[in-house]
Amino acid sequence: MKKNILFLAVLAVVTACNSEKKNNQLEGTWRLISAEVTEKDSSYSTFDSSTKMIKIINDSHFAFFNHDLHQGKDSTKAVFFAGAGKYTLKDSIYTEHLDYFNNRQWENNKFEFVVTISNDTLTQIGTEKLENLGINRIINEKYVREKN
Repeated sequence: MKKNILFLAVLAVVTACNSEKKNNQLEGTWRLISAEVTEKDSSYSTFDSSTKMIKIINDSHFAFFNHDLHQGKDSTKAVFFAGAGKYTLKDSIYTEHLDYFNNRQWENNKFEFVVTISNDTLTQIGTEKLENLGINRIINEKYVREKN
């Protein structure tokens, strides 16, 4: 009888942990649909429709990739950048710990955002601050969930 109760207790804990992970609405693949930067007193769009950016989020890590839609054939418009790392999520505070980035000066920094999800749209607003690069700006990005 004690073994059955112990087994049920372990099963309940495992099930609770698994359902908590499944409830992380951030997990999935997201495509950038708009981006705006505010620096000092001016705001401007940084979204470029000639590129495609996706962000992939699993239970512990994120990665983002952006490239031009011309497959790099036009060297004047060729774009590629990527970054990845671990993240934490507490309530609506999403913090990226950027471990990898093709612009190495951005690595080993953390960026904190407030995230909201409405239907299939993820909104991420926060500050990018890198004193060594003179960067201090608010970013507002919107992503749509990619369908399977």
